[in-house]
This record gives sequence, C-alpha cells and structure tokens, in this order.
Amino acid sequence: QVQLRESGGGLVQAGGSLRLSCAASGRASSRDDMGWFRRAPGKEREFVAAISWNGIMQYYTDSVKGRFTISRDNAKNAVYLQMNGLKPEDTALYYCAGGMVVNGNFRPWNSWGQGTQVTVSS
Repeated sequence: QVQLRESGGGLVQAGGSLRLSCAASGRASSRDDMGWFRRAPGKEREFVAAISWNGIMQYYTDSVKGRFTISRDNAKNAVYLQMNGLKPEDTALYYCAGGMVVNGNFRPWNSWGQGTQVTVSS
C-alpha cells in the first residue's frame, strides 16, 4: 500500500499561482502513473491531470490545459502540479493518486491522501 501526502495548497487571488506537491511512501510508486484530482464543494471528484511513470506523457482535463503542468521526480517519490492563471472555479480540495493510464484515461488505485485545499478568490 502506498501512502500519499499532498501539500502546497492555500488562498490565492485569481490569476495567481500555486505549486502542489504529493509525497509518496510505502510501496514503491515510481512505476505507477500518477494523477491529480479535485473535489469542489457539492461536486463529484474530477480528474485534473496525470503523468506516465517515466514522465514522458502528460494528460490534462480541458479546463486546465495551458494553465497547469504536472511533473514528477521519481528519485524523490514526488509528483507536482504547477497551477498558473488560477480561476475561482479551480477552488477545490486537490488529491493525488497512483494508478494506470488506459487508452488515454487515468484509472486511479483506491488509495487517497487527505488532500490539500486550494481557494481562489475573485
């Protein structure tokens, strides 16, 4: 079982930037594809971005393309989400997850951290 711990969230004005980090420990996660999800108040958890285990391929939901960048450092068992041009609709609790990309879709394992809150004010 891999343990995940997200950090880096906070309160930022619209147009600002944040960098989220996800630290993985326990079972080796360097061979997992990794992803970020978010859950806004009153909404279902939604996919945000994913990265292949070797960092070569990245996938994004349409609403964050061109603004968010996912990256990873396997030597540190870490995954990052650089978020630029933040909008109030990006406000949510953000989670990372290990999983597998299948036909361009990220399928997370059922293991989640506590998440990190991102709040964007208008």
